[in-house]
Amino acid sequence: MNAREAILGRLRGGADPATLDVEATRLLDRPERPVVDVADLVGGFLAQLAQARLGATFERIGAMADLPGAAQRYLAAQGLASALYLPPDPNLAALDWSGLAISHDCAPDQPAALAIARVGVAETGSLVLETAPQAPMLPNFLCLHHIVLLRAEAIVPHLEDAVLSGSQPRAHYWITGVSGTTDIEGQYVRGAHGPRFLHVVLVG
Repeated sequence: MNAREAILGRLRGGADPATLDVEATRLLDRPERPVVDVADLVGGFLAQLAQARLGATFERIGAMADLPGAAQRYLAAQGLASALYLPPDPNLAALDWSGLAISHDCAPDQPAALAIARVGVAETGSLVLETAPQAPMLPNFLCLHHIVLLRAEAIVPHLEDAVLSGSQPRAHYWITGVSGTTDIEGQYVRGAHGPRFLHVVLVG
């Protein structure tokens, strides 16, 4: 009997109530959500981000003033021109971007874009971004390389801790690693629905 026949036979004949009780108890005994070390949210977040399934890279910096240098290092490591889309965020405009060709209009062939995440989730390595006049959404899907700034103090333990309260943005979206699909002949295609590369710059 193969696995398919075993499954179908179980469905046709009904499951043993005793077996169901054992399985239900086992499921209920498990923690509802993964355990996260709240004393080291940064370490937990970076450990998730480093998982191969997320396909992301990261760099840690000490202060916002170090962000332009981190962006330049990433672009150079990827063999890209020193060109970057910046959203119209006053926190970014105040930095020294000399040495980089900065664009505030994102063309379809723009190689790299920078964005600021509102929250990071230690449980999954997810980033939560939201739209605003200073944070348009479209550039985050057009570019091949997505550089996302995240503040260390903005990392929360679990997914539900990142749920917005109070006033809501027009939209917010979650990023967990690079975009990919296996819809095309069952082959994994990276960057199918957005950037092919994700690089997180963690400040603080």
